[in-house]
Amino acid sequence: MLFIPEILQVVIVGLMILIPVSMIYKKAGFHPAWALMVFLPGFGLLLIFLHLALIPWPALNSQSLIISKTSHKQEF
Repeated sequence: MLFIPEILQVVIVGLMILIPVSMIYKKAGFHPAWALMVFLPGFGLLLIFLHLALIPWPALNSQSLIISKTSHKQEF
């Protein structure tokens, strides 16, 4: 049976969470390095959820500007 050291298991699980969370941060318009909070012991994932839930997303602001500029077409 293969015994993997506990720290290696923690790193593998952390990477399994880190990669999707960094992609979510990138699509939301934040720097993907914010996803490194996963490795904070105890409350890192909670901080990520709170950050994504409570802070306005820059990507949404830029999309709303694009939509508002295109929706104000003048008709003659």
